[in-house]
Amino acid sequence: MVAWVTNHHADLLLRPEYIYLRDFFELSRPARALLTRMVMRAGDLFRADKLNYPELGRPVADALEELRAADWLDTAPLLTLDELFRLFTLAELRPAFASVLAQSGHPKTLPKARMREALQDALKEALKEGTFAEARTLTDWFERAEAVVRVNRMDLFDRVRLMFFGNLRQSWSDFVLVELGHHRYEPVAFTPEARAFSRRSEVDTYLAMHRCRELLDAGIPAADVWTEVPQPSDNPWLTSRRDRLLLELGRQAERQGERELALQALAASGHREAGLKQLRLMERMKRFEQAWCIAASWQNQALSDAEAQGLARIVKRLAAKTGQPAPLAPQNPDIHEFTLTLPPTVGSVERVIRDHLSTPEAPVFYVENTLINSLFGLLCWHAIFKPIPGAFFHPFHSGPADLVREDFLSRRQAAFDQCFAALRDGRYRQQILDVYAAKQGITNPFVIWPALSEELLNLALDCIPTEDLQILFERLLLNIREHRSGFPDLVRFYP
Repeated sequence: MVAWVTNHHADLLLRPEYIYLRDFFELSRPARALLTRMVMRAGDLFRADKLNYPELGRPVADALEELRAADWLDTAPLLTLDELFRLFTLAELRPAFASVLAQSGHPKTLPKARMREALQDALKEALKEGTFAEARTLTDWFERAEAVVRVNRMDLFDRVRLMFFGNLRQSWSDFVLVELGHHRYEPVAFTPEARAFSRRSEVDTYLAMHRCRELLDAGIPAADVWTEVPQPSDNPWLTSRRDRLLLELGRQAERQGERELALQALAASGHREAGLKQLRLMERMKRFEQAWCIAASWQNQALSDAEAQGLARIVKRLAAKTGQPAPLAPQNPDIHEFTLTLPPTVGSVERVIRDHLSTPEAPVFYVENTLINSLFGLLCWHAIFKPIPGAFFHPFHSGPADLVREDFLSRRQAAFDQCFAALRDGRYRQQILDVYAAKQGITNPFVIWPALSEELLNLALDCIPTEDLQILFERLLLNIREHRSGFPDLVRFYP
């Protein structure tokens, strides 16, 4: 991963950072292996006596010394009381702080959490007087203790992880799992133009937004976090992430009673959920006229099913509050029903019905969500894997990272237009069959290979009208997260 980032993103690293990472490969194999294991674990502090890796083929102490000499480790880090309590057990801490607890009138048998609170109270005065440092070396805390080391520049490793994965949600372990996997991945060209980050400042912006989200998750008031939110970016991928941050900030601001701030954050967010939340908040604030004007302007926009239903309910309520004519309820199509009575022990109901209805002249297949998604994925394969900024970060993607974001279609509009042109001029059939043959087994977020066969594909292409395929695919693209599911379990073909 470090090699990938230094090869593809060297211009986004400061010169000292680049040299630091390059020097990683100058370390001995045992030292590199030990540092890698430490980076993959939680936190940046480690007890030397707990680092037990016999597979290194070299004493851990020797590898630690090599890492210290190369400035990868601080072997005398300053530790806070909280860090000390995370590193050591209650049995190890009690003897060290017995006298302090006794002077404060506390029994030495306090549980660990209570001991930490008691010590914090006891040390407050010393901190105020300046006779006690909040962070001290381990030897200042304990007269005798095992060594503790801190990994230097863990922030740089986080930056590397971000540039590789495109997020800080995934861990180093995810890289190991992906690289050891048995999947085949579509090759994607990693050109400078297709990178998510074109400037170092964009990496900094992402990290700033991540910090804002951490503050919100930690319970920091939304009003305090609002001032830390980065300004809008001309990078569409970062804009999408900022929209999600503002959505969450708006949610928390409303919970905290900051309704005006919530409205401001939701109005600034382009996330698909922000608009409806903004309207509902305006309703609760009795700003009916303002909400009606906004809702009316959205009614003719392309909306997903959930968005359209949510907006329709809001518009109906607002019409009553503002004296506007209520919208007409949509007419639902008639549903033809028949009843099939089954014995109690027949197994899968869907498969029993399939077998009951299927005939050689009109075969029935159990496809659920697999068929239409797969036809779409095969037809639009090259559009889905188009290398654009923020879509692919490394060679192990099963699909684009922005697949379910609001601008997935708009950023690839020309490529999808070509796919729909193939539907209209008849090229789509051969195009789908060619991709099915050429890409067999390669991961695609829409194509479910075990559910497909040449017979099923040919029947679907023979029997499903082109116009219906286009409507289904266009609906899918309106909201991929919601519309890729909910298809009928069974399909019956009449060749």
